[in-house]
This record gives sequence, C-alpha cells and structure tokens, in this order.
Amino acid sequence: MSIPYERTGRARQKARTRRALVEAARELLVQGVTPTVEQAADAAGVSRTTAYRYFPNQRALVVATFPQIAVSSLLPEHAPPQDPEARLASAAKALGHLIVEHEAELRAQLRLSLEPDGNGGDSGAHRDLPFRTGRTIVWIEEALAPLRGKLPEPQFRRLVLAIRTAVGIEALVWLTDIADLSREEAVELMCWSAQALLRTALEEHATEHTTA
Repeated sequence: MSIPYERTGRARQKARTRRALVEAARELLVQGVTPTVEQAADAAGVSRTTAYRYFPNQRALVVATFPQIAVSSLLPEHAPPQDPEARLASAAKALGHLIVEHEAELRAQLRLSLEPDGNGGDSGAHRDLPFRTGRTIVWIEEALAPLRGKLPEPQFRRLVLAIRTAVGIEALVWLTDIADLSREEAVELMCWSAQALLRTALEEHATEHTTA
C-alpha cells in the first residue's frame, strides 16, 4: 500500500507547501479564475512538479479550497434565544454572511458538484465532495431544535430541507446573478424566505391540530 506524498518525511514543510498552494488557489478564485495546478504553483512560488505531488489534477486542487469554517454553531455563544423564529433569524443571517465571505470557494465547489464525475456517473454523483457533507443541515436543525417533538419528524425534516434550499450558495448565485440583487439584498431575502417557510410550517401544523 503506497503512502501519500504528504505523509512521507518533512511533514511540517510539506504542510506549509500545501497551505501555500491552497491559499494561492483561493486567491485566484477570488479573482474569478478557476485555477489549474500550474497556475496555483506559479502564484505560490512552488515548482509545478512539486505541486502535482500534492494535487494530481485541477479537481483535487479546487476541492481542497473548500473553506474550513471552524464554527460549530451559528447561534449566539451566550444565551441563545429559545424562540424558534429568533433562533432561525440569527442562524440564517450568520449563514448568509459566511456564504458571502467564502463565496468564491463555494461557487467553485458548486461548479464541481454539477460536472460529470469523470467515471461515467451523472452530475449528481459527487457525494464525496466536502461541499456535500450536510454541515448547513446540522446548523438549521440546531436552530429549529425547540420544534423537535412538537412537529412530527417528517414535517420537521421537510422544513429543514426547504430552508436549506432557501439559504445556500445556490440561492445566493441565483439571487445575485439572475435576479440582480446586491449581496446584502440577497442575504436579507434568504433570511426572509427562511422565516416565511417556518411560519407556514407552523401554521399548517396548527391547522391540522384544529381540524383533527
């Protein structure tokens, strides 16, 4: 079994080189360039031969630019609200700002997720991408945690997924590129949509109980 290049000797130096390549790639993404390995190597001051030892192709390089967001929660650290609407408002706003902050990298991940996988699979076959790990779902579930046990689980899950479609990078791309909103306006509308979905779900649940 072969050992990856980065794990063979001089680990710290190799970690620095890898970081330099990834940061160079991120800078190029911000400039509107989807970087090749050669372009990242040139920008980082690393030889192209060395760069290919870390990233054998463009896809591997772009996957590595996925933002490493350290936060485990989008709710206020101290005394988070207990009301579901207030919790969702806080989380959706924080998420919108994170998406705008890392827009270039997230757009690159979105492009990768829409491309053929290169192995004869269709464009939805990229479950290995870090973009597809479901981190946003976890944050939304945390925001709506007070509703667990109050909404039936299928309705709770449907609400979480509906909100995810309204507040992700996909929504930001459409709102800015197609609807021609500013990023501030797009984040505001994504937050409004999340709240509208929550209120609709709660109203439907209340109606079902009233008519039962």
